[in-house]
Amino acid sequence: MAHRRSRRVRALGVPVGLALVASLGFLPQAATAAPQEAPRTTAAADGPLLSYVVNATPGKASAARIGKAIRAAGGKVVVAHEKIGVLVVHSANPQFAETIRTVRGVQSAGATRTAPLKASGTTDIGKPQKAELSKSARLAGAKAKAAGEEPLESLQWDLPAIKADQAAKVNPGSKKVTVAVIDTGVDDTHPDLKPNFSAKQSANCVGGVADTTPGSWRPYDPAEDYHGTHVAGTIAAARNGVGVAGVAPGVKISAIKVSEPKTSLFYAENVVCAFVFAADHGVEVTNNSYYVDPWMFNCKDDADQGAIVDAVGRAAKYAEGKGIINVAAAGNSNLDLAAKELTDKSSPNDTTPVERKIDPAKCWDVPTQLPGTVTVAATGVKKLKSYYSNYGNGVIDVAAPGGDSRQVPDLPAKNGNILSTMPGGDWAYLAGTSMASPHVAGVAALVKSAHPKSSPQEIQWLLKKDADNPGCPQGDATCTGTAHVNGHYGYGIVDALDAVEQR
Repeated sequence: MAHRRSRRVRALGVPVGLALVASLGFLPQAATAAPQEAPRTTAAADGPLLSYVVNATPGKASAARIGKAIRAAGGKVVVAHEKIGVLVVHSANPQFAETIRTVRGVQSAGATRTAPLKASGTTDIGKPQKAELSKSARLAGAKAKAAGEEPLESLQWDLPAIKADQAAKVNPGSKKVTVAVIDTGVDDTHPDLKPNFSAKQSANCVGGVADTTPGSWRPYDPAEDYHGTHVAGTIAAARNGVGVAGVAPGVKISAIKVSEPKTSLFYAENVVCAFVFAADHGVEVTNNSYYVDPWMFNCKDDADQGAIVDAVGRAAKYAEGKGIINVAAAGNSNLDLAAKELTDKSSPNDTTPVERKIDPAKCWDVPTQLPGTVTVAATGVKKLKSYYSNYGNGVIDVAAPGGDSRQVPDLPAKNGNILSTMPGGDWAYLAGTSMASPHVAGVAALVKSAHPKSSPQEIQWLLKKDADNPGCPQGDATCTGTAHVNGHYGYGIVDALDAVEQR
């Protein structure tokens, strides 16, 4: 996530054993009111214009029939994802959701936001720090380039931390593998990203409808919406004698922009569009360094929030069914996502937040906690959990470098955060689980490159199998579990070298 409010929170409910993860989408119970073909009356449009997701039986006939009911209830269908039964609707009828839930075939429906639609969230910590190089760093960079490394690679402590530098010499990744960066957009003109960028697999999904106009996937405001570009560089910055290197410098990256202009909020209809677009355009891996706004946690017993879980869950499951492995950040609130109860003070974040107590087993961070998603915690250079990273035994799958200003590397790196690409051909340091997730997405792309016939479940199993677990730090009561699987690291810190070595 690339947001000035450090709102990134990734947390997925995962299996406790190493058994392959089943991809089961959450489907809330249909409304208990007696179902009917269509509302009996058309309500007046006398409320704020809001966006809704209506989740129904998949299929063209169902979408057409429910579309009539939507129009009768004062709604306008923006897009119908018939394959997964998700319709995106705009309506100013205050009773729209309540009315449409009574229609036969509608399984859930709810508003995706609490703020009105306007004419035309991420998981990083703090503002970016430009890569201002000291004399020793410049000398080290010159030596690195002479040795066949990237000029700024000596500042990337994160690559050797997961053996990505060694992996690149064995297999840098296949051009047949694409990682979609679902985020704030990517500056594909950056010299470190241009060689690996796939325009035909990129789009702007803001508003819920994919726009593939050339350049539509770029950031709205490069000065503020830098997050996606930074994430993209960590995944696949090219080894081309310029700047930095990515974890998988031989694979392709695409950009699917989902953040709203000016607010950088990530609404459900945009994310649904992104997963469906990625699935229909041959993507193998998605990186999700954000949570779906406006709720940090979506409680499934709430009609609106439950509909968000349902809609995004269907889209993510559709992507997985097309062979995609979805990777997501665990979040930056230092929360135990395996706790019985948590306090959420930030939701809804598009109007006025209200403090509430939630059960993270029932109120999910989306898409992080969706079944089948790989949930990633962040670590620093000392291989300790980053101070901000969410954690939780049975929730975190794996860990990866996300940066930590309290864990400082040796020279010439010196900065404990993650160095990567920025819009306008620049490079900068950032920290967050937003930075950890793309490391895992890159390793997943390497696994797919080495094992092209592997399924998403097999890739997740291999990520866990090959991970290196430092074990819980002595005396740290927040880390529970075993030496092999625990709340800080899941199955361990991912290993890029093992990902490319043939078995």
